[in-house]
Amino acid sequence: MFDKILFATTATPACDHAAHVAFDLAKKYNSSLQLFHVFGLPSHGFGQQVTDVRTGKADDYGTAYIEAIKKELQEMYAEEIGENSSYKIESVIGVPHREVLRLARKENSDLIVMGAHSRQEEPGATRYRSVVGSTMQRVAKGARCPVLIVSRPCTTCLWYFSNIIFGTDFSKASYSAFLFAYKLAKEIGSKLWLFHALDISAMHAGKTLEQDEIEDRIAKARQKIEDTYISQMTDYDNYEIDVLEGIPYVEILKYARAKNGDLIVMSHHTREVDPEQALLGSTVEQVVLRASCPVASVNRPDKVAVD
Repeated sequence: MFDKILFATTATPACDHAAHVAFDLAKKYNSSLQLFHVFGLPSHGFGQQVTDVRTGKADDYGTAYIEAIKKELQEMYAEEIGENSSYKIESVIGVPHREVLRLARKENSDLIVMGAHSRQEEPGATRYRSVVGSTMQRVAKGARCPVLIVSRPCTTCLWYFSNIIFGTDFSKASYSAFLFAYKLAKEIGSKLWLFHALDISAMHAGKTLEQDEIEDRIAKARQKIEDTYISQMTDYDNYEIDVLEGIPYVEILKYARAKNGDLIVMSHHTREVDPEQALLGSTVEQVVLRASCPVASVNRPDKVAVD
């Protein structure tokens, strides 16, 4: 399923939960694992200084400096590495999201694992939303493979993954997310929960819908799931469909908790726009911040075709 996993780390405690998932996945699927850290931004011209992305301080760099960083990563993840010999450590200078995407393309990675942010912050903090920004958003936007985002300890995971929640908004990108969720569920024998949250507040601000109209929209959404997704599933019947009305990210989180979900799969934006131009959709962003399980962001068909 995952022959090559790329774990993009900031080499801070903020990535500890992502590290746990990355190493466990590599162990379960006998994958090659690449630990990757972008440690600084290069100076202009041909200078031998970099600005550390963690501290903001300027440092001289060279072969010895890079090797010291690799040794630091080796020591940091020594317990997780254990006797696993199928791993590599690489560290470079550059803009983090560009280097992660460049390496994923070069190595033809099947999965990128990363944390949601690079700082230790309380998710309820008012400025936390802006922290979830740059690197994770840009990697999710540009990656050709699924991106597994881990922001909290995986409290419900039992050897990855028994209950997969697929949340759809029926966009083109959602179909790629479905293919990934279905392929994974079918291959490892998981239950697949296909879910849509009918966002009546956003579509009808200031207007109260009659219950009959809500029920009609729910019925149409269920039928759309049947026509769009269920019709594509062969030799697989371990699934359920649910449609609820409300605020999408709230309903997805409630649903994942109720079903003991250990993976949520969604497309990375909520509007039908060019994936190259789309930013991480607010629904996915809020789910990433609050989910008690990993969230897979998938927006392209590469790497997700069902055999």
